[in-house]
Amino acid sequence: AVDVFQAVLFRCPTRPAAFHARVRAVPHFRTSDPAEAFAATNKRVSHILAKADAPIGELNLTTCVEPAEKSLAEAVLALHIEVQPLIAQGDYTAVLDKLANLRTPVDNFFDNVMVNAEDPVLRQNRLAILNTLQGLFLQVADISLLQ
Repeated sequence: AVDVFQAVLFRCPTRPAAFHARVRAVPHFRTSDPAEAFAATNKRVSHILAKADAPIGELNLTTCVEPAEKSLAEAVLALHIEVQPLIAQGDYTAVLDKLANLRTPVDNFFDNVMVNAEDPVLRQNRLAILNTLQGLFLQVADISLLQ
């Protein structure tokens, strides 16, 4: 599908095998239950991050104050470590399957946390959580481009 091709092309894979593996992984992910929600979430995250008024720093767990915020931050950091070997192996299907497990913490985050908090430290950390989340998906493809 054109949107799958564009989502993978966004990553600019330099090896044909990596491009092929990503093109095979994205349609598999697309058939999963959280796929549509994650495509919408990635669009939302992209819009939020594009409006950031300052460079986004590193995620800091000690800055998290809301339970939903801390839960997502912990899940994102854990998955970041967990998927690195899979990315190195080119197992993008497994990466996307693991990222699909973030649906509940992501939904809870957006239901219970104000990203653009008045406190600049909280706001920057919340943006860092979203930036890290987006980075995980972008290691495979730009899921926000899926129709």
